[in-house]
Amino acid sequence: MRRALGVSAITAAALCLTGLPATASPPHTPTRPAAPQAQVWLTTADGVQKLYPQAPVAFHDGGSDLTTITVDPRQRYQSVDGFGGALTDSTAAVLTQLPAPERDAAMRQLFDPVRGIGVSFLRQPVGSSDFTAAAAHYTYDDVPAGQTDFSLRHFSIAHDQQQILPLLRRAKQLNPQLTVMASPWSPPAWMKDSDSMVGGHLKDDPAVYQAYARYLVKFVQAYAAAGVPVDYLTVQNEPQNRKPHAYPGTDLPVEQEAKVIEALGPLLHRASPRTKILAYDHNWATHPDDIATAEELGEDPQPRYPYDVLDSPAARWIAGTAYHCYSGDPSAQTALHNARPDKGIWFTECSGSHGATDTPAQIFRGTLTWHARTITIGTTRNWAKSVADWNLALDPAGGPHNGGCDTCTALLTVNPDHTVTTNAEYSTIGHLSKFVKPGAVRIGSTNYGTTGWNGRLTDVAFRNPDGSTALVVHNENDDPRSFSVAVGDKSLDYTLPGGALATFTWPASARLDSRSHEIPLTGATATASPAGQGDPALVADADGTTRWSSGTAQAPGQYVQLDLGRRTTFRSVAVDSGDDLGDYARGWQLSVSDDGSHWRAVGAGTGTGQLTTVDVHRPTSARYLRVTQTGTSGSWWSLADLRLYH
Repeated sequence: MRRALGVSAITAAALCLTGLPATASPPHTPTRPAAPQAQVWLTTADGVQKLYPQAPVAFHDGGSDLTTITVDPRQRYQSVDGFGGALTDSTAAVLTQLPAPERDAAMRQLFDPVRGIGVSFLRQPVGSSDFTAAAAHYTYDDVPAGQTDFSLRHFSIAHDQQQILPLLRRAKQLNPQLTVMASPWSPPAWMKDSDSMVGGHLKDDPAVYQAYARYLVKFVQAYAAAGVPVDYLTVQNEPQNRKPHAYPGTDLPVEQEAKVIEALGPLLHRASPRTKILAYDHNWATHPDDIATAEELGEDPQPRYPYDVLDSPAARWIAGTAYHCYSGDPSAQTALHNARPDKGIWFTECSGSHGATDTPAQIFRGTLTWHARTITIGTTRNWAKSVADWNLALDPAGGPHNGGCDTCTALLTVNPDHTVTTNAEYSTIGHLSKFVKPGAVRIGSTNYGTTGWNGRLTDVAFRNPDGSTALVVHNENDDPRSFSVAVGDKSLDYTLPGGALATFTWPASARLDSRSHEIPLTGATATASPAGQGDPALVADADGTTRWSSGTAQAPGQYVQLDLGRRTTFRSVAVDSGDDLGDYARGWQLSVSDDGSHWRAVGAGTGTGQLTTVDVHRPTSARYLRVTQTGTSGSWWSLADLRLYH
C-alpha cells in the first residue's frame, strides 16, 4: 500500500547534452526534468485580489494527507460554447458614453482573451428588455395601435445600428470565437392579445405564429448582414413571467411555444442553418410568483415546461434548453439531461443583486461566493454548455433601466468620471472565460461542496482544445482550507483563503494524465456495520458531497462492503473520506470475495489522511469488496466515495 493517487509512478529521465570544447570530453550527467507546474489566479472574498496571478505551484510525486481533488481527464462530459453575459441596450449606452480610448479599454477588459477575460458567449435581447436606456420600449416592427404588419414591411434593426451592433462587431474582433445567442422579451404588440409589449399572450392564430417566425428569421438575417451571426435563438425570454413589472414580457404557454417553434424551425433551417433553437429560457424551477399569477389567471403553472416542450413534436427543431437562476437550483439541469441526453443544456441568465442597505464590501463578497458555487461551478457541473450573467456593464445606480430590476449589478460599473470598476461577476465569469476556451470539454474532478453551501471545497475541471487543463476551485468556508490536487501519480498542495475562488491551469506538455481508468460502479449495492448515518450506497455514487458515516467512534471491525454485481477486475482502490476533516480510518484492511462469505485480504495499513489509495500490485478480480476499519479514534469514520481503477 502507498499513500498516493493512481497506480505506480513512472518518471521519465532525460539527458541534457552540453556543448564542450573538442579537447574535453567529460561524462554526460543525467538530469531530472523540471517538475510540472500549475499557474494560479485568485480572487479573494474581500476583493483585494481580483483574478490576480499567484506564484506557480509545482506538482510533486505521490499523494497527500489533505482533502484531495482528483482530476480525471478520461471522464468526459459536455463540450463548452463559452461564458459571458449580455450586451443589453443599457450596457451599450453606458459603454458608448465613454471617450473612445476608455471605451476600447473596457471592451478589451471584457473580450480580449489576453488583456481581458475573453468573454466568449453573449445573450442578446431581440428588441427591448427591462435594461433599455430609451424612454420607450421597442421591437423591430412597431406600428400604431390598432394596425398590423403581417408582411413585416416596417421591419428594421435601425435602433441597434446606432450603439449595439458597433459594439458587437468590436467584440467579435477582439474575440473571434464569440458565440451569440438571441432572446426576445416580447413579439411586436400587434401580435399579442394585450396589444402591448408588457404582458399578455401571443394571439392563438396560425397567421400570427407564421408572422412571428418570419420576424425572428428576419432578425437573424439582419444581424448576419450587419456582421453579427446568431448561433442560438430562443422564442421567448422567461415565458412563465406572466406579469412583468413595467417591461416587455409575454405569457407563452408550452402549447404556444411549441407552435412558434414548429413554424420557425423549417424557416430558420433554410435561412440560417447555423442558428439553432433553444427552448424555455427560464428558471430551474417555476418561481412561486409565477405559480401565483398563473392561479390568478386561471392558468396551469406548467411546472414541467421544459420537459413538455421536449416531448412535443417541436422537439425535432430544438437543440436544447436554456435556464436562468432565479428559482430552484442547478440540479434541474442534470435531471433534464438524464431524461433527454440527446438535447443540450445552456445556462443563459443570472444577475448579481443586493439589499438596499448592503455595503460595497458585502455586495462583492455575497455575489462572489453565491455565484462561484452556484453559477461558475454549479451550472457547469450540471451539464451547462454556457454560463451567461446578465448585463456586462451598468452605471453605479445599476441602470439605466426601464422597469424591472433596480438592484441588479453587472460585470463592470461605468462611473461618471469615465473610470471603470470590475465587480464580483467579472471574476466569477472570468475564472471560466479567460482559461476555458470554446470547444473545451468538462472532465472528471472529485467535488465536495454543494450549491446550497456546506462549507467545503467545490470545483470543476476542463480539458481545452489545445490539451491544457483548467481547474476552478471555490472555498465555501470562511476559514482558509488546505487541499491537494491530484492528476495521475502527481499532486500539488495549496491553501485557499476563506470564500476565495481560484483557477489552476497546466499545459498538455505537463503529461500528468493517469494511465488508469475509473470503473463505473453503476448498479453496485452496499452494506455497512454499524448501519451508521447515511445510506452505505452513497460511497458508490461518485459524488463527494454525499457520505456514509459510522455515527460512532472508530473501533476495529467496522466495515463498508460493496457488491459490484459481477466479477470485476481492478488494480487499485481509492478510499476517499472527502472533506470531513479527521474522519479517515486510522487503520484499514481491504478484502475481496467471490461469494460474499469467503474473504481474502489484498492490503492493509495505517490511515494518515483523507485519501488512501490502495495498489493491489497485480490485477485482482472479485465481485465483493470490503473496507474494514482496524484502528481506534474518538472521531467518526466517514466515507464519501470508493473508486476502483484498472
